[in-house]
Amino acid sequence: MPTASRISSHLSSWLGAWPPGGPQSLIITSSPRREQPGWDGTIRPVAGVATTDGAVLSVPEPHLATVRSLGETLEDVGAGLPAALGRPGWRFFQGVFRWSEEPIPFDRPGVWLPRDHESVLPWLKPFNGDVLVGFDGDDVAAGVGRKVHDRWGHELAVVTEEGHRGRGWAKRLISQAAERVLDDGAVPIYLHSPTNEASARTADACGFPDRGWRILGIYPRNPGR
Repeated sequence: MPTASRISSHLSSWLGAWPPGGPQSLIITSSPRREQPGWDGTIRPVAGVATTDGAVLSVPEPHLATVRSLGETLEDVGAGLPAALGRPGWRFFQGVFRWSEEPIPFDRPGVWLPRDHESVLPWLKPFNGDVLVGFDGDDVAAGVGRKVHDRWGHELAVVTEEGHRGRGWAKRLISQAAERVLDDGAVPIYLHSPTNEASARTADACGFPDRGWRILGIYPRNPGR
């Protein structure tokens, strides 16, 4: 299956509808997955993706009518969404949504390991796919976790350990992991905050272009803000 078809299959399954209806359009839909545990066992009541061709926002079915009544634009709906879902202390968030058809090739410095391997650092253990670990001698320099959302969409997350940063570990490991995802028949996805310039540089460097797509969700506000 071509990679563009994989991303469409993933988003249709994940959100309940895809593609968007056209520029500036907003489709508010639902999926049983809004009330089911995700890759880490957490239920995420909102998921959505916005592109230059519009946006699709997925919420729990019991809240569909209320959310649709909030307005016709993403800005209006986003402003009222947390309260409409009974989470007034949360905030609506848009992050950068990237995916790759052709990762930029580098050397392959990582080793795929099961999550329960003794060398796997604690932050990598919650992922629901095997993990990619880069070693610098006996030290773990960096690692990539794989969030397997469904058979077509695998999201990648990378962390480089203190003392090993600035040496290209992140881009090399993400590229290697993306090649594995593509070989497995899925599409590699990479998300980051719009203000995270380091993540943006990593994504650009290893073949995850910024297409102007955005991930949509709601999250608890940071304490004290």
